[in-house]
Amino acid sequence: MASETSPEAPTAPGAVRIQRALLSVSDKRGIVDFARGLAELGVEIVSTGGTATTLVDAGLDVRAIDDFTGFPEIMDGRVKTLHPKLYAGLLAVRDNPQHLQQADDNDIEFVDLVCVNLYPFERTAAKRGVGEAEVIENIDIGGPTMIRAAAKNHAYAAVVTSPESYDAIIEELRDAGGTLSMPTRESLAAEAFAYTARYDTAIARWFAEKSEDFPPLFIRAYEKVLDLPYGENPHQRAAYYTQVGARATVLSQVKQHHGKQISYNNILDLDSARAMVRDFEVPACAIVKHNNPCGVALGTGAQEAYAKAFACDPVSAYGGIIALNRPVDKATAELLHQQFIEILIAPGYDDEALAVLTQKQNIRILEDQERRLPALGEPDVRQVTGGLLIQDRDSTRDEREDMEVVTARRPTEQEWADLLFSWRVSRVVKSNAIVVARDLATLGIGAGQMSRVDSVRLSVEKSQAETLANAALASDAYFPFADGPQLAIDAGVTAVIQPGGSIRDGVVVEAADAAGIAMVFTKRRHFRH
Repeated sequence: MASETSPEAPTAPGAVRIQRALLSVSDKRGIVDFARGLAELGVEIVSTGGTATTLVDAGLDVRAIDDFTGFPEIMDGRVKTLHPKLYAGLLAVRDNPQHLQQADDNDIEFVDLVCVNLYPFERTAAKRGVGEAEVIENIDIGGPTMIRAAAKNHAYAAVVTSPESYDAIIEELRDAGGTLSMPTRESLAAEAFAYTARYDTAIARWFAEKSEDFPPLFIRAYEKVLDLPYGENPHQRAAYYTQVGARATVLSQVKQHHGKQISYNNILDLDSARAMVRDFEVPACAIVKHNNPCGVALGTGAQEAYAKAFACDPVSAYGGIIALNRPVDKATAELLHQQFIEILIAPGYDDEALAVLTQKQNIRILEDQERRLPALGEPDVRQVTGGLLIQDRDSTRDEREDMEVVTARRPTEQEWADLLFSWRVSRVVKSNAIVVARDLATLGIGAGQMSRVDSVRLSVEKSQAETLANAALASDAYFPFADGPQLAIDAGVTAVIQPGGSIRDGVVVEAADAAGIAMVFTKRRHFRH
């Protein structure tokens, strides 16, 4: 019987006997054991450069690629597999008589399996201070070409791109007499095309970001991290993906100490909560519900910050996401333990604190070990039907010296502190956003209302404080009329911060002056739809 690696052997698509394999990998994890497993099954090993050296050093018989192609590796390894003898051996349709005859005429040897992973472009491009020449040198050419050729011809060849696949492939070869089934090869081909797509995406993105903020083609790749129990509602399926190459993600460097699996809605709220407390250098607490804060506060420590944040809206805080930017000690844990909490995230926990908190079965206790910040230039992307909306991320911090006091009375220093605090919180509240604060803690939050006056009314009505006297109010966009500020003034608010920019600014400022309160224009709005 003729060998299946010979062009004289027509082979219909089906179970492919692996008799010759080409191994060329950058990530050499497990490659020696994989090659040894192939060799034990009688597979001829062809290899290149550093991979060949690794295999030979391990005592394996290896046929060099230049012996296979009849052409030497040249140009510092840039050219070693780019040869028609290899690609004809990979791409031949083995039940096509013309292909077989052409292979015979040109001394073509079939290649049944290609094991390739690529130069570490993503890792190289992400290094600090890396030079452009080094990045470009890590653009693999021959590797993707081999992968795509074998994947295209998966009816007759197998392609392997992940070290995690090695054991399963060797096991199937042993169980099936040296053959790999069509379903296996098709699955490997799908994985391979996704692998090269990710690789090309990283390269295209690197070039695009060098030249344009909003390139003609917006390319990103995402990989699945985990399947979620369900989506926003129990009848919706869901999964969590992270963007390839992202410096930090919502769950990066997060350790779960306790509780059931995190859900779709948990991740949405967790993203907001982490961002809120990360924005403060002093001890801070944010309690988030339905992607809006129901309490944010600063304190001398985690316990005080939490107590003040919780006091803003205890009813809404029930079942919320609580984020702290300071470790949790036993005293803070005992205070937290009194409430029903979906998720608690903090940079650390005392052993005694964990002992207290884990008494409740369902609380998800997360430890935030992430010290990196998201890339400053990363755009804000939202999906709409059939497309994406892309904008600069609203990450600019407004400074006091750039703001304008527009009333006769200037804010006191305490009012300035509360104004700046409430203004920072308003940026993370859904528009129309109103935040009332005093002593660096929110007293009332009006979120997501269609009318700005209704947001003011809601923030006043939801306040648990006996009085809003000497409180500050922040509005994420300008007041078009004086009725909104007047509601707050009547409730006791003495200082207001807003962007300004309305054609009726004069009327609004007159109302503030008539009431003797201070008003500050930031000259920048912060809608969050």
